[in-house]
Amino acid sequence: MSNPILSLENVGRVFSQGTERLEILAGINLNIQPGEIVALLGQSGSGKSTLLQIAGLLEPPTSGTVTVKGVDCTSASDRRRTEIRREEIGFVYQFHHLLPEFSALENVMMPNLIAGISKKQAKATATELLEMMGLGHRLSHRPAKLSGGEQQRVAIARALANKPSLLLADEPTGNLDEKTAELVFRNFVTLIKTRNVAALVATHNTELAARMDRIVHVRDSQLIEG
Repeated sequence: MSNPILSLENVGRVFSQGTERLEILAGINLNIQPGEIVALLGQSGSGKSTLLQIAGLLEPPTSGTVTVKGVDCTSASDRRRTEIRREEIGFVYQFHHLLPEFSALENVMMPNLIAGISKKQAKATATELLEMMGLGHRLSHRPAKLSGGEQQRVAIARALANKPSLLLADEPTGNLDEKTAELVFRNFVTLIKTRNVAALVATHNTELAARMDRIVHVRDSQLIEG
């Protein structure tokens, strides 16, 4: 077995409210391999989003270590964590957050352009990703001219534009009807497997979760397999 892309070791997160300590996560251990899609289930308020924030280096754990592609990010500087987040991690949210004044192609090109990649290469990468998502005929359309499912597929393509090793998704189909969610999910899986990306997907959709490689539950601050 290859080295995991994401490794959480004994991760805990505690919030303090005055004299009260609120333990959100405790003793979390999780490894995700390249090309593996792990479903993250749990009730609202269980700590799923906090776990994603910690895995994405957006929030520090109170205890434990977070390792991304072999780098201990817990002890890394803010600058180094920002670099790792930009180079190795992609994010997909329930709401697509596309830039309305830009076309689908331009939205997906944006991460490459920000990273200093040439416009020609950024366009080629964005075109390839959108074609893989079944949107080759919608490249020039702005978000307002796209359906909800199309917008979310653009958002997934954008998250993978910089070739991250890890993709974190928070309810990526939660805002879609059942038929559209199925289409987006199929495209999502194809892209993840083709690019050998490790993915952690928070979802309430147990049917889609059952089709991922593995399921973990956040329950009573703990992470439970299966």
